[in-house]
Amino acid sequence: MKVEIWSDVVCPWCYIGKRHFEAAVAEFGDRDELTCVWRSFQLDPSAPAQTEGDPVDRLATKYGMSRADAEAAQARVTAAAADAGLEFHLERARSGNTLDAHRLLHHAATVQKQDVLKERFMAAYFTEGAAIADHAVLVGLAGEVGVDVAAAQAVLDGDEFATEVRNDIRHAQELGIRGVPYFVIDSRFGISGAQPAELLLQALRKAHASAPLIETVAPVAAEGACEDDNWVAQPPRKM
Repeated sequence: MKVEIWSDVVCPWCYIGKRHFEAAVAEFGDRDELTCVWRSFQLDPSAPAQTEGDPVDRLATKYGMSRADAEAAQARVTAAAADAGLEFHLERARSGNTLDAHRLLHHAATVQKQDVLKERFMAAYFTEGAAIADHAVLVGLAGEVGVDVAAAQAVLDGDEFATEVRNDIRHAQELGIRGVPYFVIDSRFGISGAQPAELLLQALRKAHASAPLIETVAPVAAEGACEDDNWVAQPPRKM
């Protein structure tokens, strides 16, 4: 079975959803029967190379909320991350345009390193405060997981895989995907948001049992997803 996951490396719900999906796969058991492909999605394609200033102030300004409300929003998503076994330090976040990170993820897929690099990028951003758009940082992280650093640098020095990133984003639009994470299983099941592992497991089992084709991928839910650079949403409801 093929599982395609649209996400952005600076989307907190995408990292939480990744952990939920991994838990579902562990319970599913037939890992060798699954092929996971990470698809590109940019929450803010117009973002500058690197953003400046305090992350809490940026959040408050962007959504017209008080600093206290912004801090509360960060606390909610940090708590949801902790429930998934993740340690978030959003106060350290050094955001920026994620196009180059996505280009490197496409390169990593050609050398069977996409999943480990996706994990490394997200951990670096959400936990370590790495500047996710800095080329030296990206190349260093790629090298840590076994991607050839010279090849990674060559990708970033040019425009290789930019078309693939844009194709992923266009495909998401064609499917009606407005927010991430979004899981598509065997082109039959569309699952929006960082849903509980139990729901993801049910979908995997249905797809494995060759359930009938679902013609339309459902639009993204407002809960537990990042939409248009907005992650200030409540987590998905428990099953």
